[in-house]
Amino acid sequence: MKILMVLTSHDQLGDTSQKTGFWLEEFASPYYVFKDALADITLASPLGGKPPIDPKSEAADFQTEATQRFNKDTAGQELLANTLKLSDIVAEDYDALFYPGGHGPLWDLVDDVDSIALIETMYASRKAVAAVCHAPSVLLKAKAVNGSSLVKGKSVTGFSNSEEEAVQLTDIVPFLLENELIAKGANYSKSDDWQPYIIADGHLITGQNPASSESVAKALLAYKAAK
Repeated sequence: MKILMVLTSHDQLGDTSQKTGFWLEEFASPYYVFKDALADITLASPLGGKPPIDPKSEAADFQTEATQRFNKDTAGQELLANTLKLSDIVAEDYDALFYPGGHGPLWDLVDDVDSIALIETMYASRKAVAAVCHAPSVLLKAKAVNGSSLVKGKSVTGFSNSEEEAVQLTDIVPFLLENELIAKGANYSKSDDWQPYIIADGHLITGQNPASSESVAKALLAYKAAK
């Protein structure tokens, strides 16, 4: 099984002087779910090369078994340092698509034409498309085959307004993901803040927050196994 993981290349948190990027746990946990299942993993990003890790996600409070494993994994770190450019990716080469979150995707992947085309092609081919936390933002401008919003009528989740408020970034982010998914006609639902929560609507799989990342990855594998 060939899985493509797509990461943000954006490292600036709005107009603040703070850095952002992808959330380490949301990459590391799914990465090892896939790796331990013997999947062939490819990493890509809009700019290629090493994508930015949100420095907050490297703090001691947010370390997990998966992040600790990654911090000791020189081969994994080498792979991450050399992501392919999204523009060079061919959708037909992969069986499934996974987007880790972090705030970065709100600024670059949401509008990235290569990412949008990839999502549309793979979804139309009934390949699993999965995203966690802020990464469901990558779905906002994707279209279904009939030209409507890809998420219209779909059951999805993603980082909630109350979680954004809890991290005090409501007025910093370019949009609130919960609001935008609802505006696109999605059937958005959520659990309590920071609790694991995922939704699999056919081959579209979304998770609410970092605690959901492992379950989203496992649901992706389960969809593929059931095909």
